Amino acid sequence: MTPILLLGAGRMGGALIEGWRKTGAFALSDLIVRDPAATDEAFPGAVVNPPLEALSAAKVVLLAVKPQIWREAVADVVPHLASDVIVVSIAAGVRAADISQAFGGRRVARVMPTTAVAIGQGAASLYADTAEALEAAKALLAPVAATVELADEQLMHAATAVSGSAPAYLYAFIEALEAAGAGQGLSPEDSARLARATIAGASALLAAGGEEPSELRKQVTSPGGTTAAALSVLMGEGGFGDLLPRALAAAVKRSEELGADSLSPCGRGWPA
Repeated sequence: MTPILLLGAGRMGGALIEGWRKTGAFALSDLIVRDPAATDEAFPGAVVNPPLEALSAAKVVLLAVKPQIWREAVADVVPHLASDVIVVSIAAGVRAADISQAFGGRRVARVMPTTAVAIGQGAASLYADTAEALEAAKALLAPVAATVELADEQLMHAATAVSGSAPAYLYAFIEALEAAGAGQGLSPEDSARLARATIAGASALLAAGGEEPSELRKQVTSPGGTTAAALSVLMGEGGFGDLLPRALAAAVKRSEELGADSLSPCGRGWPA
């Protein structure tokens, strides 16, 4: 598996590096980092931006750049890679076939992780059409995430909407909850403390108990009580049942568009 070549060490690439370090899955000395913004100080022990000739040592390539600029990021790398290297991509929307073609027919897996991989509590959807590529993706992600293997690559769009993008949905909900609490008279500090601790505790209870969300919801919802009054708004007309399908449809559409947009290169000096 090692060395692992990271093309891009920005938010998601950096989150994976941090998660590997914390869980002991891979050390910085196992990594080759190629990113215009990367420095030896930021990744002590890793090989940072070496000469292109050194990239032939890589056993796995993690493609961790924005989908709009992935072709530019790999153009000068591909000729220097070993013929049997496996490519694992986290570029949203970019098809495995397009990546494989750009990498000279090499085996490809696609993954869609969440940023909680940084603390070893992420989630990741995996797709590959070869067993070897799937095993490489699992080796990279399983130590830091709960993984789901998808049988159809087209499902990566839905997985992105349900999982890859979903942490932002939760953070947006917490923002709104804090603001609403302050609007009811709580201090912003108290509202934030209560909202964050409550959401964190509810998430931990869901993870630990094995009960369905619907059952946990019923346990804290007394008929005719305050929670029921709030849920009549949140789950009523125009509430979660209407909003979330629309939100996921928008995310799926954009994931498909990103795949189409990535067919042509853009920009210079690719950012991670």
